[in-house]
Amino acid sequence: MRDLKGYIKIKRKKPEYRPVCERVKDFSEVSILRKLEHSIEQSLRCMDCGTPFCHWGCPLGNIIPEWNYLLSNNKIGRAAELLQSTNNFPEFTGRICPAICEYACVLGINDEAVTNRENELAIVENAFKQGFIKANPPGKRTGKKIAVVGSGPAGLACADQLNKYGHHVTVFERDEKAGGILRYGIPDFKLGKNIIDRRLEILKKEGIKFKTKVNIGVDKPVADLKEKFDAICLAGGSRSPRDLKIDGRELKGIYFAMDFLIQANLRNEGKRIPKDKLIDAKGKNVVVIGGGDTGADCIGVSHRQGAKCVVQLEILPCPPGERTGDFPWPKYPMLFKTSTSHEEGGERKWSVLTKKFTGENGYVKKIICVNVEWQKDAKGSNVMKEIPCTGFEIDADLVILALGFVHPEHEGLVRDSAVGLDTRGNVKTDSNYLTSQEGIFACGDMRRGQSLVVWAIAEGRNCAKAVDEYLKNKSI
Repeated sequence: MRDLKGYIKIKRKKPEYRPVCERVKDFSEVSILRKLEHSIEQSLRCMDCGTPFCHWGCPLGNIIPEWNYLLSNNKIGRAAELLQSTNNFPEFTGRICPAICEYACVLGINDEAVTNRENELAIVENAFKQGFIKANPPGKRTGKKIAVVGSGPAGLACADQLNKYGHHVTVFERDEKAGGILRYGIPDFKLGKNIIDRRLEILKKEGIKFKTKVNIGVDKPVADLKEKFDAICLAGGSRSPRDLKIDGRELKGIYFAMDFLIQANLRNEGKRIPKDKLIDAKGKNVVVIGGGDTGADCIGVSHRQGAKCVVQLEILPCPPGERTGDFPWPKYPMLFKTSTSHEEGGERKWSVLTKKFTGENGYVKKIICVNVEWQKDAKGSNVMKEIPCTGFEIDADLVILALGFVHPEHEGLVRDSAVGLDTRGNVKTDSNYLTSQEGIFACGDMRRGQSLVVWAIAEGRNCAKAVDEYLKNKSI
């Protein structure tokens, strides 16, 4: 590093956000892009470890100390080149990745970790600004054609890599625009859709074809793709939500999180939603069931739509504020986190079991809950027990179920492709991402189950390599 004692002299600078009173009035990004000079200074905290565990912590294997070194010397072009050698879309992960690498940072053992995520974002955004990132089509084509079904992070990464190998790639997307969960599942205040469009324009100029509003397996059979393409990659994500089947579930006003988030993003695009289909938090008592990142996103959207009150319920106990023996360094720990949405208001309740929904005239009005405690059984497994005499009610005009996803949708694409499934209902593949059907591959959440965007990109890259090798062997 330019300053070998930078990690001693310089303290971690926390991310900056727009004031709460300002940002809750719109859906613009809440983060403030850090000034380049501040990012250069923060990069000096990287110790250039002999064994950099941040490599191990990152699913993409990002070469973090090296691009931190380049950033510290203001070599933005070279830093961006190195960054994109392992990560196709650092402008996405720099905004929405939970920064797994930072929890594996060696400096984090006895100090605060390096701000790798913010440094990554500084590199890519300044590279765009300085003109280092632009379309670079492959110089030679192989003549092979691949269909990628799904344009989320896994599908886009797979398509980008296959195109770089020189293959002809066509991406099929059932929605109106490409981007998958990046566009429709993540709120604009976390990831502005102009960021997605900027990257899509580059991919198009590099030769990737996008066909939207085409639902493979419904509008067009998979058999058609098998006739026209040398290989097919399924990257449709995991979109079957986990339900909460308790008394009163049939009441109106109870929705899945993704339905709520997708509609909010469509409304921000200017789409008009019919009144009988509208999911709006304005003036309502909103209860979000589920304590994860998706639940936090629903809280942020509810604030911006003008909710009267927002409460988030989580069945698990409140995580600790610091590492415990269960999550030693460099493992990614389960810690108590406060997102920007939580900072904007609302109440969080932990160790709460939702027992029943009650309502009036067919609409939900209250939730019946009870407090629970978690204990270890003889085998060391966690067992939940209701605490007697702790029942309570919560007013609820709008209930959002943010309980995660169980597996990809089986109707349509999965069923029509006749691929095998694993015991969890995900598309089953071998170690080379090949499904039970010859020439059909799968990657991302559709294959491994619900996960992070950074894992989806890694899946797409690895799948592309497997497809490339498959086509080469087939040619030979």
